Amino acid sequence: MGKISNPIRFSEHYGIDPKGLDDRGILDPTMNADTKLFIDPLLLDGSSHPEISTGARATYEKHFGTIIKFLAKTKKPHDVAWRSAARLLTFPEIPWTCLGYGSQSVSGSGSGTEMTGQYIETARQIVELGVEDPDLFVAMALFENGVGPDRISDMTTNVILCDLIKLNERILPDLGVPVQAMTLSLKNGQSFSASLAVNPYVGQSEPVILVPSDILRDLPIATDWSDVADAASKNAELRARVNVQIAKMWRVKSRKDKGEIRRWALADKNSFETFMEMLRGASPTAYDLHGDPLGEVFWRKIAAAVAEQEPLKITAPPKMDLAGVETVVRAIIEQFRFLIEDRRFSEELYHQGQPRPEIAAQRLFFAVAHSYCKANDLDLTPEAETGNGPVDFKVSAGFSGRVVVEIKLSRNPKLVDGYTKQLETYKSAEETRSGFYVIVDVGQMGKKDQRLLAIKNAATARGETTSPIHFIDGSRKPSASKL
Repeated sequence: MGKISNPIRFSEHYGIDPKGLDDRGILDPTMNADTKLFIDPLLLDGSSHPEISTGARATYEKHFGTIIKFLAKTKKPHDVAWRSAARLLTFPEIPWTCLGYGSQSVSGSGSGTEMTGQYIETARQIVELGVEDPDLFVAMALFENGVGPDRISDMTTNVILCDLIKLNERILPDLGVPVQAMTLSLKNGQSFSASLAVNPYVGQSEPVILVPSDILRDLPIATDWSDVADAASKNAELRARVNVQIAKMWRVKSRKDKGEIRRWALADKNSFETFMEMLRGASPTAYDLHGDPLGEVFWRKIAAAVAEQEPLKITAPPKMDLAGVETVVRAIIEQFRFLIEDRRFSEELYHQGQPRPEIAAQRLFFAVAHSYCKANDLDLTPEAETGNGPVDFKVSAGFSGRVVVEIKLSRNPKLVDGYTKQLETYKSAEETRSGFYVIVDVGQMGKKDQRLLAIKNAATARGETTSPIHFIDGSRKPSASKL
């Protein structure tokens, strides 16, 4: 798991109004760290951009239609038709969209030969049933292990790259973004000539490829059987035509049940086509970038603006040793508390009245820490885990004075263990002797706070060194007009 240390948004780097991207329905990506969103091929034909709804969907169908023809001619593994299908089912990772599970980089794994072979064998079985639906390749993710959202997104990005390039070549001049002529070469032998914006955080000849927000999801629908089953069960027309066997499939909720789904879907052509109807009946929708329910993007905007809107003067300590770093971290934690409790930043912890995931609070703290360290020109670099984990402060010159801050929500059932076990583990892993435990109260605290304080006080009484605990009231505050 990697870390984010100095996020730079596309709009920030190129000095353009982010509203210009938003108005055009384009994601404003972070150029040096991946955004954990994915291209869902089932959303292509609903895009507002003709390069995608018409161009990319046609490209997608043609590509996989060709594979289906090769598979229909395959007589045995590794014959000419089999190898032709394998070549078209090899999808190298494309880092230029800044999407996926990356961290400080914008690169991932792509699909290797093992996945391709697995795909070919399963796809061949489906084609033998008489199925010719090009979406069968994304549907297989529901019953094939090792096929996650990054694989589906890589697959789709590879196939529609030429259409994404056309979209970029149309909108970049409108945005006033300078472009550079370049040739993009993929590991599967494909190459494209294009005029695109440069991503200098990857390389001076590497592009950043903007992606429409209306084809992005936090998880493609084809990786979540629960979504498919729930949506299909509410589709009256489909429900009226399915039998008891398929009704049982609606109750399959976890990825461990993929074997059962696979056996049913591959039983015959009718079963697989019904399976595809259920998938499409789930009506996948794009990720709500404005509401941002999972907190994937909001913190990046806050990182760019919070120090200007809520200035804080932090006096640099005489020496950036452990004590000096702790002084700065305490000031940032206190400012974080002030913003949450007194400046209604608590609203950022919620979506439609419900708390966002814990990682959203962790990223919010990172955004605050990054903003104030940068605004005060401190020789201190906060880093945040791309998944759930601590914010780690380190002096830019090295590891001396390293401090970790763990952010937890009160509703976390492992809140106590997070202090007694997890924080100490992080401290050891980061080679630091100092850690802070910050708890944001969004409800469901119960008696966990009392247990935590009792554990800390008992350890202190035994003469043990303990990490300080900070409680922050993260409840939603009434607006000024309602006070």
